[in-house]
Amino acid sequence: MPMIGQLIPDATFTCYHQDQIQEINLQSYRGRWVVLVFYPGDFTFICPTELEDLGTLHAEFQKLDAEVLGVSTDSVYVHKAWRDVSQAVRDLPFPLVADAGGRLARALGIYLPQEGVALRGSFIFDPDGKLCVFEVHHNSVGRNMHELLRKVQAAAFVRENGGVEVCPAGWRPGDRTLKPGLDLVGKI
Repeated sequence: MPMIGQLIPDATFTCYHQDQIQEINLQSYRGRWVVLVFYPGDFTFICPTELEDLGTLHAEFQKLDAEVLGVSTDSVYVHKAWRDVSQAVRDLPFPLVADAGGRLARALGIYLPQEGVALRGSFIFDPDGKLCVFEVHHNSVGRNMHELLRKVQAAAFVRENGGVEVCPAGWRPGDRTLKPGLDLVGKI
C-alpha cells in the first residue's frame, strides 16, 4: 500500500516522448513536484479521455513546477503506436512511461498481477520526493484531471506556507484558508 511520506522510487524507466524513446530516472526530478498518472493500458476506452484532459492542463501543472508522467505497463513501442493512431493522445506534452512488469506499480502497491496492469492511480510527490497525495480506484472509473491539478495546487500552497495555513474542502487558489488552532475548534 502507498504511504504518505514514502520516497519516490529510485529507478530508471524507458518512456516515449517527443517522438523518441528516452530514459528517465525518477530521482532526477528532485526539486520539482512529480505527478505520476497510472492508467491500465493503451488502446483502451477511458485512458485516452483522461490523458487528453491531462494534456490540456499540462501548462497549468508546469506553472507549479510539476512534472507529469503517464504510466502504464505497456512497452514504449505500444506507446508509440497508440500516439500514432489516437487523436486523443497524439500530441501529449508529457512522457508516457513504460512500466514493463509493473515494477513501479508494485512499488506503489497498485499492480494487479493477474491482469498484468496497474490500477488507475494518481500520485503526487513533493519537491523532496515524498508522497503527499494519492488517489487509487477501480479501473472502470475515470478521474477528474482538474481535481488532480487542484490537489497539486493545494499541496504546493500548504508547503509554501509551512503548514501554518491549510486548505479546506474544495479549496482553490485565492480561496480562504484555515489557520489550525484551538480558536477554530467547534467553530467550523
